[in-house]
Amino acid sequence: MLKIGIIGGSGLDDPDILKNPDDLEMTTEYGNPSSCLLSGKIKGVETVILARHGRKHQYSPTQVNNRANIKALQQAGVTHIITTTACGSLRQEIDRGHLVILDQFIDFTRFRKNTFAESFENGLVHPVMAHPFDEALRKKLYRTAKKLDLNVHGKGCVITIEGPRFSTVAESKMFRMWGADVINMSTAPEAMLANEVGIPYATVAMSTDYDCWNGDEVPVTWEEILAVFKQNADNVKQLLVAVIEELKE
Repeated sequence: MLKIGIIGGSGLDDPDILKNPDDLEMTTEYGNPSSCLLSGKIKGVETVILARHGRKHQYSPTQVNNRANIKALQQAGVTHIITTTACGSLRQEIDRGHLVILDQFIDFTRFRKNTFAESFENGLVHPVMAHPFDEALRKKLYRTAKKLDLNVHGKGCVITIEGPRFSTVAESKMFRMWGADVINMSTAPEAMLANEVGIPYATVAMSTDYDCWNGDEVPVTWEEILAVFKQNADNVKQLLVAVIEELKE
């Protein structure tokens, strides 16, 4: 049976899209998730929402217990995970408010638990990660966004940095040279862990700024990022509702 897990990024951990929401307390062998799950229905489909940074945004990117978050969703029985994230654009054509349906990531984090396999005591574990985002789910998101006439890019590579600081100009220019299209602080290792437990995973990234590579732009602040995200949050909510309706057909 179809059951959707939504991991909400900054400004999108709002439960309003759920019908008859209930708190679902979960614990895992890796600890507690960032928040209790909010369980309800969207278009008649069982859905749970998890606030990645906590409901009060109290966890920094490094503090987020990604293993507990993914394991809690698995224990809740979700069949698909759709996530949202704010991101900085590393490409001129990806403007503020544009959506990017990610297809690749570069992991530039340093301090995060990025696997469920803590040892090889029970055998070698080398997860395949060539295509970390589920292709069928990605296509559904892109086609649905196009139907809704949203500004959307069908693919993009995100580089996830440790945070909480933003990049230097030199780093930002280097990431562009590496082939990254957008930058955030959340996709790795979240995507890796979802792949390890075999749950189809896809991400809608919303561009909020041009990072700091663009000399014509003033370096962005967190307040400015959140303002852009809030202005465009309805677009992402609209997409989530529409794609869940598509998935149940």
